[in-house]
Amino acid sequence: MRYELMLPHQIRKAIEENWPVALPLGVLEYHGEHMAVGMDTLAVTKTLELFEKESDIVILPAFYYGAASYAVEPPEGNGSVQVGGPVLAPFAEELFYGLLRIGFRNIHAIIHHQTENFVAGMPTDLAFKTAGRQAIFRFLEKERGEGWWGSDKMADYYAGHAQGENVFNWVQVHPLMPAAINGKYPFDHAGIGETSLMLALCPEAVDAAHFVDNKGWYTKSAPEASAELGEKGVAMVLEHLRAILVR
Repeated sequence: MRYELMLPHQIRKAIEENWPVALPLGVLEYHGEHMAVGMDTLAVTKTLELFEKESDIVILPAFYYGAASYAVEPPEGNGSVQVGGPVLAPFAEELFYGLLRIGFRNIHAIIHHQTENFVAGMPTDLAFKTAGRQAIFRFLEKERGEGWWGSDKMADYYAGHAQGENVFNWVQVHPLMPAAINGKYPFDHAGIGETSLMLALCPEAVDAAHFVDNKGWYTKSAPEASAELGEKGVAMVLEHLRAILVR
């Protein structure tokens, strides 16, 4: 369900049943002359909408204002919006803290931007990862007091870890396309892989007439894109979402 359309009794049901709460996290970034600047975030929102058809989930309003960077093209006339990590982290902490206050314990931010080295991290996902941890510490200290971890009530902390019980899993950040997909689907920027995803998920975000206007090396393979290839990528992403968005 879209969070902004939920009524309080529906929110309480989602909390009671521990529904996954998903934040589509992304940027507005130049993706060649042929593709919309919201591609990264659209890939997340559109696949979550497909996932929603098969499983209960809360979908938060998408956050488009991450750290796009100007590594691809300067912003003038091209559309990239850059909001740096130091600015993002305080916002993200307040957002996650607010969601914890509401009662959610199964919160996931999902990103498709600069995630080819997700373990090392990039500004947007690192800001939200740090913010998630800070929000959890802050929330636990408010609810349980200082010294909460050292109390006798937490004596089974490590045993709980072994069984998958971990308070730090209350807020997680994931790539839309995990490392396991590497080699099975082309990972690129505005090339055949991303263009195919958009043809499958959001075809109005692609205009093939502008392939000829592209100048970056990274767009050379874009004319080879197809909705059929995109559907293969979507199927892989959905398998990934089924593994991480569980109650």
